[in-house]
Amino acid sequence: MALMKIVGSDQAGNMTEAEQVLEYRRGDFLISTDRSRLDLDIVHGFLTECYWAKGIPKEVVARSIQHSLCFGMYHTEKQTGFARVISDYATYAYLGDVFVLEPYRGHSLGKWMMQCIMAHPCLQELRRWNLLTRDAHGLYHSLVSHPSKRRSNTWRFTIPKFTAGPVCKNKAESYEYEKSGHVPPPV
Repeated sequence: MALMKIVGSDQAGNMTEAEQVLEYRRGDFLISTDRSRLDLDIVHGFLTECYWAKGIPKEVVARSIQHSLCFGMYHTEKQTGFARVISDYATYAYLGDVFVLEPYRGHSLGKWMMQCIMAHPCLQELRRWNLLTRDAHGLYHSLVSHPSKRRSNTWRFTIPKFTAGPVCKNKAESYEYEKSGHVPPPV
């Protein structure tokens, strides 16, 4: 079993639903939506060397993080992976900058991170997702229940209705889910 919990909630209503901090645990690994945990040097260091963002300035990475729903992966407090979602939280999301650092690959951590992203309560009921990839088609294809439409390096997919959950709610509760298969959204 892995655990997801909402660790932040503003009772005064000053925090949007997507700004709540969610954490998912699996053994010594943690995935968190807390931007303050992110190590900008690690995220920028990876992105500036990867094919899709080669040479990107650190200030641009910082600004992209500020305006995205971010998922940081950590092993005993050290950042080991990252992904971000740009969304209107109603109909559309773009998934980008997904990575797991080399020493941590080969343990299904990328798949787990994608399951956590897809389980995020504010990303349910979206009609369309987009992402670009040159080399990770298997990772993304395995997470949807029906064929993706692929054009060049652009993948479009929709989440089948049976995986869509309730609209994000302002609750501070813990949810357990199975590691295998599609992660069900919190209810």
